[in-house]
Amino acid sequence: MSRTHLIRLTVNRVPRQVEVTPRHMLLDLLRDDLGLTGTKACCLVGECGACTVSLDGRIVNSCLVLAVEADGAEVTTIEGLATDGHLTRLQQAFLDEGAVQCGYCTPGQVMAARDLLAHNPHPTTAEIREGLAGNLCRCSCYAQIIAAVSAAAAEEEK
Repeated sequence: MSRTHLIRLTVNRVPRQVEVTPRHMLLDLLRDDLGLTGTKACCLVGECGACTVSLDGRIVNSCLVLAVEADGAEVTTIEGLATDGHLTRLQQAFLDEGAVQCGYCTPGQVMAARDLLAHNPHPTTAEIREGLAGNLCRCSCYAQIIAAVSAAAAEEEK
């Protein structure tokens, strides 16, 4: 019989309380318990980046974080970026540049790009490649993803 733990966390600016087992992963909490399916379950070993979220201001692979480790934390998922139904400049750039093909990697790519731009608002192409290195795209639209991040950075300059 597994013990459960009541954890308290803030997800996309909404305080939550959830009972979890010690082995419950943050990815499962977000998708299964909270219904936030934008965070994707893919490799489940931290290699693809599809499950990237922000945990207390730093990006993590949610498939590698135990839910109990998020107790007291602030989590932002792809669903938490848009405000009042309006996409962020970065999300819009992904659409405008055709960086959304099958869409499976897109949430993780956007979360990683958001983190990159927060730390480096004007990255070079090489810096964008490095910043997104932990995120794989099976459709091979890397050129469009880099163009989207560059466009979002350029838009910020205006």
